[in-house]
Amino acid sequence: MAMGAAAFGGWGLLLPVVPLAVSVAGGSDAVAGASTAIFMATTVATQLFVPRMLARFGHRLVLAAGCILLGAPAASFALSVDVIPALSVSAVRGIGFGMLTVAASALVAELAPPAQLGRATGAQGIAVALSQAVTLPAGLALFAVSPTSVFLIGAAVPLLGLVAIVFLPPIRPVVPARGEPRTPRRGFGRLLIPCLAIAAASASFGGLSSLLPIAEPGRESMIGVALSVVSVAMLVGRYGAGVIADHIGIGRALAPALALVGGGVAVFAFAVFETNPAVVFMAAAVLFGLGYGATQNDSLVMAFDAAGRERYSQASAAWNIGFDAGTGAGAMTLGLVVGTTGYTGGFAMVAVVAFLMAVVVATSRRMQADRLGP
Repeated sequence: MAMGAAAFGGWGLLLPVVPLAVSVAGGSDAVAGASTAIFMATTVATQLFVPRMLARFGHRLVLAAGCILLGAPAASFALSVDVIPALSVSAVRGIGFGMLTVAASALVAELAPPAQLGRATGAQGIAVALSQAVTLPAGLALFAVSPTSVFLIGAAVPLLGLVAIVFLPPIRPVVPARGEPRTPRRGFGRLLIPCLAIAAASASFGGLSSLLPIAEPGRESMIGVALSVVSVAMLVGRYGAGVIADHIGIGRALAPALALVGGGVAVFAFAVFETNPAVVFMAAAVLFGLGYGATQNDSLVMAFDAAGRERYSQASAAWNIGFDAGTGAGAMTLGLVVGTTGYTGGFAMVAVVAFLMAVVVATSRRMQADRLGP
């Protein structure tokens, strides 16, 4: 949890800052969104190889390399946020983030008793969300005072995760003993649904976190607080969904969670339509954060359940690819769309995607129930 707080805190500190810095330096909305999209593209490409890295090197070495690659290159943003340097550094940092995301999720699944998997992933989510609740607004506030300082701090924070990694046990992915049967696969469809669900939800977050500060010029501090409220609400959503998964059933919270995501983005679309009071943004943040947190946890536990214990690292990779591909695609696509439709139209489009995904999940659960029978 300490390692996750440091690593994701460094990520959250610069997530809204880098696009804003690119925009302030003269880059277009599309280029600002591309800084997040490039970061996530290299993240996704790296995630494909992380299960093999974990099997060969173990979780500690992979996590340590991820902290270094995510953190250290960020210091160069203090020298330049022109298009080519900014996108290049974002690409390198994305490699480290790809290593961290898959290895951290898989580690929690390896350490947790199966009956407590939902709550264990929820607890890890609390550490991450609490860290982001501090770093998201802090990054924007520091940028307003001293852009150089926020980039240097953003470089240092992930490196603090190295201290926690020293105390982790030497874990590698579980491999069945010779002659021991593997956990049977539960079907590609059961893994596809949670990956698509997290992709739809994270696309919303990618677009909002990258472009909301730009959509409300002069109100960056208020937007930072709204993003912090999103992170705090995610605490309740993530752990609440974990409790539901452990006690009531895996996947039961997913469709309602996606509906909350869509509702939150819809309120954000209304909030940027005209100059609305801060309370509207905060209400949108609460709705979105609750839904986003619950979607993260329930879809991740669904992915682990579908894959089986011997394939936790592969499930983590698949889920994180959906998460990060959605974040990058959301930032890039929304950056292009708002140039034509405006911010209200772009956010409304993202809300529709989340609502449609909620329908897909609900329909999939009904079809599965029908196949299993009474």
